[in-house]
Amino acid sequence: MNGGGDATVFSEPLRAMINEKRNKDDTNGMFLMPLFLTQKWVRAGAMLSAGIMFLAVSATGQANPAFWQLEWPDTDFSKHSVPFDEIFSGGVPRDGIPPIYDPKFASIEEVSRHYEGTEPVISVAIDGKARAYPLGILMTHEIVNDELAGMPIAVTYCPLCNSAVVFDRNVNGNIHTFGVSGKLRNSDLVMWDHETNSWWQQFTGVGIVGQETDTQLTMLPVRVVSFDKFKDAHPSGEVLLSPRGGAGFNPYAGYDSSSRPFLYRGSFPEDIRPLDYVVAVGDQAWALDLLSKEKKVETDDLLITWESGQNSAMDRRNISQGRDIGNVTVQRKEDGKLVDAVHDVTFAFSFHAFNPEGTIHK
Repeated sequence: MNGGGDATVFSEPLRAMINEKRNKDDTNGMFLMPLFLTQKWVRAGAMLSAGIMFLAVSATGQANPAFWQLEWPDTDFSKHSVPFDEIFSGGVPRDGIPPIYDPKFASIEEVSRHYEGTEPVISVAIDGKARAYPLGILMTHEIVNDELAGMPIAVTYCPLCNSAVVFDRNVNGNIHTFGVSGKLRNSDLVMWDHETNSWWQQFTGVGIVGQETDTQLTMLPVRVVSFDKFKDAHPSGEVLLSPRGGAGFNPYAGYDSSSRPFLYRGSFPEDIRPLDYVVAVGDQAWALDLLSKEKKVETDDLLITWESGQNSAMDRRNISQGRDIGNVTVQRKEDGKLVDAVHDVTFAFSFHAFNPEGTIHK
């Protein structure tokens, strides 16, 4: 029932060459992002494999502001808050992984045939209106520019960090439209905006290059839940449609079982696998293994709960067959009430990369 609508072809000779080069140059963090070729493009993909192979094994992927200026003539590279050598090419050009600029939605009833019910979706609820953004669809788009209940939002997902973050697109009174730059930092998606051509770190929502350097996007409290949990909580909610049809798929099959992440040169957290899942709230994180055992963790101001019934998005190609990593809820205690808190179910290395002094509770 799941995921058949996005058949992907990744040339085996190309895969072998990339893997060989990645193994040789892994300390340099080189990796070419997966190529999303639908069946329609199989023949074209085969014809282009030789040229792409050359690019994959010859490009350094490392920082080159002079070259970047050719591709990004309207970006102000004199302003930046991070060292340029921390930014790598992910192997695709600007919007080579195509964001969704004009999203389409359908009712739960209309799309339910595509889902088993345990697949993960980003659930966004604003002023009584709710929408689900399946991670299987976001895998090959990474950003959805949308408006919900009158609020302009950017729904983002970086597969390499398993980071699902939703932002308010209103930046100091100006509505921004976000795209995929094709760059990575700490293995995390670097976004760009159409209005100023600035670059933004997806994991933190902070501008890192250009006019909007050091500007902080407002993160919205959302949940990543199973399709069935969204359906139960919001029976009249809408579900994002894939431009290709179906429920999407995971082109990074087996990634969360890997020994190390792609295009990452930083340090790793201690006593936990780099690609183990953690629930991050500010500079604190809790290992998902801990939460699955305890079922509930309570601090002075937080209540974190875990319940089974959600597939890992980064395990199997057919996401509905992925292992169960559970549903997480994070709520903050405010004025005697519990309200949803901004959080991220991400990888341990990602949390550590952006919170080197943070604490992971294991």
